Amino acid sequence: MQGKHHGEYKVPGGKLVVVDLDVVDGALNGVRVAGDFFLEPDEALDAINGALEGAPADTDARGLAARIDAALPAGAVLFGFSSEAVGIAVRRAVADAREWTDFDWQIIHEGPQSPALHMALDEVLTAEVAAGRRPPTLRVWEWDRPAVIIGSFQSLRNEVDPEGAARHGVTVVRRISGGGAMFVEPGNTITYSLCVPNSLVQGLSFAESYAYLDDWVLGALGDMGIRAWYKPLNDIATEAGKIAGAAQKRMAAGGGAVLHHVTMSYDIDAEKMVQVLRIGQEKLSDKGTTSAKKRVDPLRRQTGLPRAEVIARMIASFRARYGGAMGGVSAQELARAEELAAGKFSSQEWLTRVP
Repeated sequence: MQGKHHGEYKVPGGKLVVVDLDVVDGALNGVRVAGDFFLEPDEALDAINGALEGAPADTDARGLAARIDAALPAGAVLFGFSSEAVGIAVRRAVADAREWTDFDWQIIHEGPQSPALHMALDEVLTAEVAAGRRPPTLRVWEWDRPAVIIGSFQSLRNEVDPEGAARHGVTVVRRISGGGAMFVEPGNTITYSLCVPNSLVQGLSFAESYAYLDDWVLGALGDMGIRAWYKPLNDIATEAGKIAGAAQKRMAAGGGAVLHHVTMSYDIDAEKMVQVLRIGQEKLSDKGTTSAKKRVDPLRRQTGLPRAEVIARMIASFRARYGGAMGGVSAQELARAEELAAGKFSSQEWLTRVP
């Protein structure tokens, strides 16, 4: 493989790293690193470029970072980025990864829908992106009822108290992505999905893609005065506690696509949550409830804004960064999703696939 390659990597909560290079006879050539980061001393940039020159083109990000670390002058300071971030940008350059602004995004924010239909829409829309029939999509959900959504590989009996769920009218569904159980209520939760082609996360490890796809929402929260950060593997946190959890599913069909969805706590009924989820139920006391409240710190308290305003500002922040036109689910997509919702996602077979 030979030719010009350009790669970019925005450090979550940090700065942009840009790399331009050639690949000649299987090695990096003419490497030039740039970005809006801070670096001292000036000659450290030449050291970084020199360390990457001649490296095998299939070297992973950690291997590239090790070369950079060994070449940096004593006392060098990298602020807003790291040697591994440079390595990731190189990997994305070699892989000819696409950038957020390379795409014409569609944004969907429609009325309340059932938990099963939300699960089905995630599967259908991501498959449509993989097939190239739909542009990359940000979809903000609205719930028509309280629900518990368990991860694809979680045990139903270990996660959900069926009596508590029935008492509080909570619908239980299983999603196609991994991760943990989420308790949601229509006015208390903000949930969104990103359905993106594989090319957007090309050159990133599975873990790195979580941080990369969450970075825009860190910026959106920052615009609302909330200092938030990505907490590996799949949480968004603030000094007051966790405010969101993410999950992913990779689809190999067509050109390949990634489903990345996030549930954020706008408000929370911790007493109800610990009666529905099996969160240390031997401690159903004030102590247990206080612990649950402490772990999740809702956006309502942190922003002082109505839920609709938080969502509007999130969408505006996304569009300011990457563009995007408001759109909707097509009739064909909805018909397929309704079929999946009534079949797969409402079936006991799917719900109890891990009893």
